[in-house]
Amino acid sequence: MSRADAAARRLYAWEDRVVAPRDTSLVPFAQLQALVDHVWAAEGLRFPPRVRPLPRQARRTVARATRLAIEAPSALPSWILLHELAHAMTSTAEGESAGHGPAFVGLYLHLLVRHARMLEEALAASLRAAGIPFDPAARPVFLG
Repeated sequence: MSRADAAARRLYAWEDRVVAPRDTSLVPFAQLQALVDHVWAAEGLRFPPRVRPLPRQARRTVARATRLAIEAPSALPSWILLHELAHAMTSTAEGESAGHGPAFVGLYLHLLVRHARMLEEALAASLRAAGIPFDPAARPVFLG
């Protein structure tokens, strides 16, 4: 297992334990683009990624994102959409990505606090307890 895989697994376990129980909302595919556009604009960004259907052959993938697109199933929990938006914000149009590293986790934490109304102190403490590093000053990579 690579270091990146271990970081992703640790983050996914943290999400299952800490984030998912705090946000049980489910967003239908038809509403995802509007939510993406809203969050993107609220963060002061232009040109949000486009939402498109997740390919049928992606059986083990819940959703995935690049700077330009978010692929999603017929419905998606809003916290997973925020996770994918953090990936879009930490990726470039050229395909470079921060993976699940500190910049990604820092932006994801910010999105959870601002858009899912979760308590920053509690999330940050649980990330530290889980040994997941995060950058509280992280910004979208394409802003420079």
